[in-house]
Amino acid sequence: MKLEQYIYTDKGWNSRIDNSLDSKNTLILIFASPNISYIQKPLNELINLFPNSKFMGCSTSGEIFNNRLSMDRFVVQVIKFEKTVLKISSLKIEDSSKSRKLGQELALSLNKSKLKSVFILSDGLNINGSQLARGISSVFLNDVIVTGGLAGDDEEFKKTWVLVDKKPCSKYVTAIGFYGEDLYVGYSSKSGWDTLGVRRRVTSSFENIVYELDYQPALKLYKKYLGDRAKGLPSTGLLFPLGIYLEKEIKVRTILAIDEEKQSITFAGDIPEGSKVTLMKANFQKLIEGASDAIKSIDFKDKKIEQFCCISISCVGRKLVLGQRVEEEIEAVLDILPKNSMQIGYYSYGEISPLSSGKCGLYNQTMTITLIGEY
Repeated sequence: MKLEQYIYTDKGWNSRIDNSLDSKNTLILIFASPNISYIQKPLNELINLFPNSKFMGCSTSGEIFNNRLSMDRFVVQVIKFEKTVLKISSLKIEDSSKSRKLGQELALSLNKSKLKSVFILSDGLNINGSQLARGISSVFLNDVIVTGGLAGDDEEFKKTWVLVDKKPCSKYVTAIGFYGEDLYVGYSSKSGWDTLGVRRRVTSSFENIVYELDYQPALKLYKKYLGDRAKGLPSTGLLFPLGIYLEKEIKVRTILAIDEEKQSITFAGDIPEGSKVTLMKANFQKLIEGASDAIKSIDFKDKKIEQFCCISISCVGRKLVLGQRVEEEIEAVLDILPKNSMQIGYYSYGEISPLSSGKCGLYNQTMTITLIGEY
């Protein structure tokens, strides 16, 4: 496996692009600005330089480039696999209520024979991420590693895109399959949020839309907690996500939209009726430790691999909370990796990674790591 990393700025590319890495099993991974007009020029240049390669990417709420948060809005990771075979597939999101079926269809579109891992990028606003993950898991069970994330658009919640046939498109999900026994994929997802206030019961919800908490209108109750910050919903809700109590953990859910008329809140993933929930608040040190714990929990140190590519996907809520300290969680990951590793990634509206069962699931407000290498 051979790696190269680039960033495009107003002055052009940071270094000369090595297009000798172009091949049918080369992945060009792009994380960039939601502004399509801005990305078109560098995207076209890459398409011309890598005519045989597979392209994948999405809009973000901030790009991770090596050890820092990029402000230049176009970062690229080139990965040429020497033994691993790639296959890419994309499907249009016709209706978010059919996200589970879409996940099943996407998984079935990838030939399962010798399939080792799948990386997914999805529109961040027109999908039910929990149902998408459930659909994928129903096909792959726990025998295929599935990771990825939902696209972002800073904190605007208006329009996101993913690359489909090398073009930025909204309302799509795209997946790339990695085939072969010489591929190593490590993964982990960690949070670092604290609980805020009392536990409440979800008394009315449908999939990822919550209507009532303790028989009170969900939006009204949320606004009570947020106070003056409620004026900035849904973006200010990123600072106070909702935590669902599960058997062994609290799973965090991010707000995507609000409905004043129905007094409901739409989250990035499902919140089942009857479940116990609580608001969450940030703990700066725990967020950074969460990022560090994510990479520490991956068993990669005894692997005989020359170079690792680390794809780090962190939630936009973490970025907003950490503020000027955001690069500390990026550095926390890179500091633990071998010196010849490369880190690329972005801030998202949701993260996809295997659950403790091995099946993939949707996370929010986590640092999620996908570590790739080739034996």
